[in-house]
Amino acid sequence: MAQPVMAHPLAYLPSPSSNSFNIGPLVIHFYALMYLVGITLAILLTRRRWAAVGGNPELVTEIAIWIVPAGIIGGRIYFDITTPMDIPHVWYGVFAVWTGGLGIWGGVLVGGLVGVWRLRKRGVSAALFADAMAPGLLVAQGIGRIGNYFNKELFGGPTTLPWGLEVPAQYRPAGYTQYATFHPTFLYELIWDFALAAALIWLGHHRGVKPPGLFALYVTGYSAFRIFEESLRVDSSVHIFGLRLNLYIACALTIFGAVWFYRTQRRPASDTAAAAAAPVAAAVDAPAEPIEPEARAETGETADAETADAETADAEQARDGAEVPDGS
Repeated sequence: MAQPVMAHPLAYLPSPSSNSFNIGPLVIHFYALMYLVGITLAILLTRRRWAAVGGNPELVTEIAIWIVPAGIIGGRIYFDITTPMDIPHVWYGVFAVWTGGLGIWGGVLVGGLVGVWRLRKRGVSAALFADAMAPGLLVAQGIGRIGNYFNKELFGGPTTLPWGLEVPAQYRPAGYTQYATFHPTFLYELIWDFALAAALIWLGHHRGVKPPGLFALYVTGYSAFRIFEESLRVDSSVHIFGLRLNLYIACALTIFGAVWFYRTQRRPASDTAAAAAAPVAAAVDAPAEPIEPEARAETGETADAETADAETADAEQARDGAEVPDGS
């Protein structure tokens, strides 16, 4: 006997009717658009934070040109490895990021390695740069989750809460087709990402967190939330001993991030001061303009003339003083 379909709650979040729109012959997917918006805002925020610690904001744009493509590639590789069952069954399926499927941990790992490589070539502190970048990463991730909403993916188990997400029947996973509304876990993560970004900015302004302590807290805080999120999600995933693979990774990264933060804060203050001085010394794009020989000669002649005039005036004043009779 078929189970009855769960009735709609009194209030719920509706699913969008489409995941793309057209501009002439061009198809714009909301998933890709949200990531582009998020990346743009992350770059702008990081430029401002990097300038605040004495760095050249143009360096942020330069590094972004490298780490954004690397992050997308790393995120897609992670997705393809951990959820091969969700790869579209077409020849370009492993590359089809516009349909969804970017693993944040793969993106951060590959993008981070490329970023460290480029920063070291510029002689800039990767630790301090990572701290400047951490809130922007969270902003980009949070906005990217809006793309999951348009793709009707990454939701949690059934719920009758007022903010439950209505999921069309064709998007419900096997075993859940009788339910109508589900936990909007992408929305939960968006709220958490923005809150954690604000907390990191506040800590950077009001507490003496040694670099890369803020980035370590980003790893810790985001991964800890993913433990909660993974316990709710019902989308397809590789399972080990009955638990989702990403749950294990989230637990491991939470511990790693906490230990990393602890170790960074126990580092001697002299090391922190050296890291803080790095962007000031290395992030300037161009040296001061040299003075042309003609300008240097003109400047020297002017200075000599002014000195001679001053000496003549002093001599005349002294002579005049000698010719005045003593009035005493």
